[in-house]
Amino acid sequence: MSLKDQHIKSEYRSLVDNVIQDFYLPLLHEATLYRRAVGFFSSSSLIEISKGVGDMARNGGKIEIIASPYLSDEDIEAIHTGYDNREKIIENALMRQLTDQYTDYFSVERLNLLANLIADGVMDIRIAYTDNHHGLGMYHEKMGIIEDFEGNRVAFSGSMNESRTAMSINYEAIDVFCDWRGEEAERVNLKENAFTSLWNNVEPNLQVLEFPKISKVLIEKYRKKEPNFDIDHEQFRKRDKIYVETMTKEEWKVAEAGPIGPRVPYDIELHDYQKQAISAWVGENYRGIFDMATGTGKTYTGLGAIAKLSEDLRDDLAVIIVAPFKHLVEQWVEDIRRFNMSPIVAYGDPEYKDWKKKLSKAVLDQKIRYDKKFLCVICTNATFTNQFLQEQISKIKAPILLVVDEAHNFGAKSYSRFLDDRFTYRLALSATLDRYRDEEGTAVLYNFFGKKCIEYTLERAIEEKKLTPYKYHPILIYLSDIELESYEELSYEMSKCLIKGKDGKYKLNKRGEILALKRSRIVAGAIQKLDALKKAIEPYKNDNNILVYCGATRVIEETDDNPDDESDIRQIEAVTKILGNELGMSVARFTSEENMEQRSMIKKHFQDGDLQAIVAIKCLDEGVNIPSIRTAFILASTTNPKEYIQRRGRVLRKAPNKSFAEIYDFVTLPRPLDAVSGLTSEQANRDKTLVENELARIIEFGRLAMNSMEANNLIWQIKEVYHLDEIEEEQMK
Repeated sequence: MSLKDQHIKSEYRSLVDNVIQDFYLPLLHEATLYRRAVGFFSSSSLIEISKGVGDMARNGGKIEIIASPYLSDEDIEAIHTGYDNREKIIENALMRQLTDQYTDYFSVERLNLLANLIADGVMDIRIAYTDNHHGLGMYHEKMGIIEDFEGNRVAFSGSMNESRTAMSINYEAIDVFCDWRGEEAERVNLKENAFTSLWNNVEPNLQVLEFPKISKVLIEKYRKKEPNFDIDHEQFRKRDKIYVETMTKEEWKVAEAGPIGPRVPYDIELHDYQKQAISAWVGENYRGIFDMATGTGKTYTGLGAIAKLSEDLRDDLAVIIVAPFKHLVEQWVEDIRRFNMSPIVAYGDPEYKDWKKKLSKAVLDQKIRYDKKFLCVICTNATFTNQFLQEQISKIKAPILLVVDEAHNFGAKSYSRFLDDRFTYRLALSATLDRYRDEEGTAVLYNFFGKKCIEYTLERAIEEKKLTPYKYHPILIYLSDIELESYEELSYEMSKCLIKGKDGKYKLNKRGEILALKRSRIVAGAIQKLDALKKAIEPYKNDNNILVYCGATRVIEETDDNPDDESDIRQIEAVTKILGNELGMSVARFTSEENMEQRSMIKKHFQDGDLQAIVAIKCLDEGVNIPSIRTAFILASTTNPKEYIQRRGRVLRKAPNKSFAEIYDFVTLPRPLDAVSGLTSEQANRDKTLVENELARIIEFGRLAMNSMEANNLIWQIKEVYHLDEIEEEQMK
């Protein structure tokens, strides 16, 4: 076969085409000479250059690479002033780009391959930089020529650098010319002549030099063993005319019966941004984070990524999917099965009581049966820490992909201790990965999972009509005298519980954290919320699709001197009584006390219109999907952005006949605004922690609302009364 036998397009775009698998791999498989002028020289660019060269190198091909050094301002200044020999400065700049940060299997194998090719004289790298009366500069031309054994040539050029970012994330394009296509032959000749001039260092105002020391360092740094010429086959397994040649009889038999691993269903078409996220994840060697707003298809994007990796590995893969709660696992299971997977569901439920037996058998089968080499397990966070499950994971011989939904939870030490090198491939899914007031836990997540491959914000989701727009109505209520007294007493006690952390910042000790939780429950359970809710919900008492979201707290009665008294009624009970008894609405509670079957029935009655309202605790934080919610009354105050951003996102899921949603947010302040002017400076300062926390939520909810002026007017009013703008200006000085 030759280049002429390949289907070669005139243009490839990185978000439309899989440039690696559709262009580089099939063409380089036929090549005997690969000449490439790229952007900056680095370990990352070397890894990308290696994709496709294994076959041609094994077949006796030759590779010539021209790259440019990344020179810092200090480097250029040193060259201009003659501080040091320019070639020495360039050499040092090149050395800085050779890092040890790549430890995953494919990167290590690829760098080892290239180091061997350089040592054997198969691959040669030269460094180019401009040198004219304007001074020293970088060489930026991007082009390449691929030639086969018959002398057929393909030339290409364009904006694409040999880097993961360019190949997978940015919207890049290359133009392609074939010398057997009539007038395109001239373009190919021009590209080859230009490269030859560069390679031989006869191009005006351009220096192209060999740096033997760089080649030596590359060999010493990255050559670990014999080269793995099959690395492309391992990473990009695919049933095309190249890889079919390598399939065994057993593989053919299984393939003809259909894939044993996941595939994207024919009736599901992923959006461009989902494909882009998957492409970026592949570019990061199948590691990364999908930071996507609730309701934008995070689960399907994750499943699409699983399908892509499994196909690339010819289904020789074990997938461990972890979700926080049982009902989220159940939601995943339904979608997983659509993607041609039969998961082992692992958690303590009678329906899945034999999961341990199934898992141990599947792990054994995967080692000895070709038709059972794909394995999928889904479990809750709690089950993931189970000793038996961890032991079985350690026994798996196939590469393992760990997928964690609502991955922010895994920043906690109880989960993060299980994040280790057993998992070659990694994917974190979360609308809010950064952990609130936990920089250390957040750093653990980024260090393990890698970079964000997509950041699809709620603002973008509304603009692109993936979520419904909304109106936001902040309702002011105030702490009662008893509540305010308790709040201030707890604040005073908390001030005694500050300790200095390793980073030099002050934080609460264990006792302080307990007191902070008690204080937050006072705000969440403020008694005025009940009367305010009754008044706000009155106009909706004949409507459907209503959610009232309560805090996991008790209500302190005005006459009660003990806010911890067990006689206090739970807020959810008080709310249910108001809606059901006083307003005559059909209502049901939706909490952790209801089992899976009861929850499913409540959701059905709610969606069918038999239930007007759901009164819930925690369901929006736990990922329950009820798209038909149109009006939400949020009594549960929280200062944690992760929680209130998730709650809003779940209310905004699209549903038939839902042109917009409405959110009523019960904002709790210490005292009426008209009473603030009579406070002493000390009293006003004590108020400001609560005020600023509530204000942050109003600002976040209000900025994207259809009626943003309603929130802005309240924001301005609160800031003016508490002189917050003056404080901000003073802090900026």
